[in-house]
Parts: sequence; structure tokens; C-alpha cells
Amino acid sequence: MWVCCALRWSRTAARLRPGLLLSAGRCSPAAASYSASAEPSQVQALVYEHHGHPTKAIELKNLELTAVGGSDVHVKMLAAPINPSDINMIQGNYGFLPKLPAIGGNEGVGQVVAVGSSVTRVKPGDWVILAHAGLGTWRTEAVFSEEALIRVPSDIPLQTAATLSVNPCTAYRMLMDFEQLQPGDSVIQNASNSGVGQAVIQIAAALGLRTINVVRDRPDIHRLTDRLKNLGAEYVITEEELRKLELKNFFKDVPRPRLALNCVGGKSSTELLQRLAPGGTMVTYGGMAKQPVIASVSVFIFKDVKLRGFWLSQWKKDHSTDHFKELILTLCHLVHQGKLTAPTCSEVPLQDYNHALETAMHPFTSSKQIFIM
Repeated sequence: MWVCCALRWSRTAARLRPGLLLSAGRCSPAAASYSASAEPSQVQALVYEHHGHPTKAIELKNLELTAVGGSDVHVKMLAAPINPSDINMIQGNYGFLPKLPAIGGNEGVGQVVAVGSSVTRVKPGDWVILAHAGLGTWRTEAVFSEEALIRVPSDIPLQTAATLSVNPCTAYRMLMDFEQLQPGDSVIQNASNSGVGQAVIQIAAALGLRTINVVRDRPDIHRLTDRLKNLGAEYVITEEELRKLELKNFFKDVPRPRLALNCVGGKSSTELLQRLAPGGTMVTYGGMAKQPVIASVSVFIFKDVKLRGFWLSQWKKDHSTDHFKELILTLCHLVHQGKLTAPTCSEVPLQDYNHALETAMHPFTSSKQIFIM
């Protein structure tokens, strides 16, 4: 269910047009009539009225938050990260785009402040995350539909809760849905220091899988290697090392991977394909290089590899909200066991959004920017 966060421009903020309400995902007549009689309170949000470069399109706005209706939940946002998909949405080149004006951010964690009379699944004090993308998490407060929220344990680290619903979910589904992997099997991935990459390393280790993690070379490569190995990575190699790797010797000790996870495209994805075991699968979930995936005819004929794609938003469309809740609970269990942590994060006040956006888009950034409200 998409809806329900009725917001409008305050008198002190810029107006788009008289009476327009900025809602989480869409503007609805019902929300508009309800807002007209509500007692407003002021909140702050990072809003974009047009698509473009994030630091130019995003503005910090004062908005008015409506009172809570029967099935509504008033949430104080606690923390919300900047993900690549957030950047792509603002640029206007993502698979799903919310109606403009829109509030940035697709995931984050908040605390319930108040609930409507018909709300039964959450209560004040609970921590909640969003079940859907496009509802806007880069804000201090919001009113969401009860059905748009999933309760999470409040005893897990704040950064972990805030980054739970996108990268770890993507990592878990890719590890589980494409190949029937068994303990001892290996997985190869590029962009291994990304949020998804770090989650893959940890979840794979929890499942008894071995990971071959490819990263771009950089001045602090040894520090990055140590950090990924501390998460459970068995091998960390640069793209240059992968091209020079003596495969016969390397794969004497490590089984050829049956699953490759590609977030880069271009030459990097071609290298992953060449390392796959016969009949293996490469799953593409990103395209950082902005170059096509190129596969030689020989890998299809002689190795019978499979090329697949994954998009978490599509997975959610194909599955019920209950399935997504089960996935979140599985990940929370790993967190409680100490087997899953947040990626390295840098906490940033909402007011410092320009610096955070610039840093998030900078090459070789290993620390995820996360807004603290």
C-alpha cells in the first residue's frame, strides 16, 4: 500500500503551487482533505522538485506534517543512508521514479511516536523500517500508513537497522535464489567493498560459503583487504590481479564459483564470467562502469553459463509483504548472532546534505554516508 504521508509546504518554505501536498510516493485527494483540517507541525526534509545532479537538485525544506489518522503512524526518523539507487532516482535514471516533488531516500529506521486508533501492529517506542521504496526517508518526521512499515528489534545497532532493507536483502536473495549452493561452494563478486558486497561476504560466511572478492586497486588496498577479511572474506584480489591470476593453481584449492555477482559491468563482468564453473550463473544487479556486459560465445557454448538480473524492487512486487518481513527477520537473526553488521558508515547531520551527497558520489568511497536526524 503506497501511502499516506501527507506533507505540505510551510508558509516559510517555497511553494510549488497553492495547496499542493507533498506525500510519500503520491499526492491523493483524501490526504489533501484530511490535511486541511489537521493541526500542522513543522519538519525538515531533503526535497527535489526536478531531476538532475543531486547537489543541485536537492534542497532542505521546511514542511508541515499532518495529524495522525486512524490507520496512520507518526514516525520520528532516526537514521537514513545514501544508497546508489537514491542517487539514481534524483538523477532520473532509475527503474522506478516517485512523482515530483519528492523526498529523497529509500530506506532508514525510525521510532514510532504515535499511532492511529486502528493501528495494531506497532506501538509508540517501536523501531520501524519501510516496506516500500520511494516513500522518502531523508526527513526528520513522517506519517506513514501502518501497512508501509515493518517493525524491527530496537536492540540492534542503529546503523545496522538503518541499512537493513536494501543491501543485505539484495545480498541474501542473490545467494539463495539462483544457485543451490552448499557449504564449501564458492562465490565470486566484484565491487566487493560496496554495501551489497560487504553483506554478501558476511551472509556467505554464515552459510559456510567461500568468497572470492574483487576490488579496484587503490592506495589503501591493504587496509581495505584487512577490513573485508575481518568480515569473513576468504580472498580479496584486485581486478588487475584477477586478470593475471594463474587459474589452474588457484582453483586447485578453491572450487570454481558457481555463482558470480556483478555490480560493475564492462571488462570486470567479463572477467567474472571467465572464472565461472560450467553451468554457473552470473547475476547482474548494478552497472557502476556504465558499460554493457560482454560475454564471449565460448562461455555459452562450452561452459553453458547463465546470465541473470536482480532488482530488489521487482522481487518485492513478485512476493507478499509477509515474505519481505520474513526476510527482514532472518537478517535480524544474523545480526543478533553477530554474523551481520552494517557497512562502514559515516554519520552526517541532515543539514550537511551537500557534503554527504558529494562524498557518496566520489570514487573509491568505502564509507556509506548516513543521515542522523
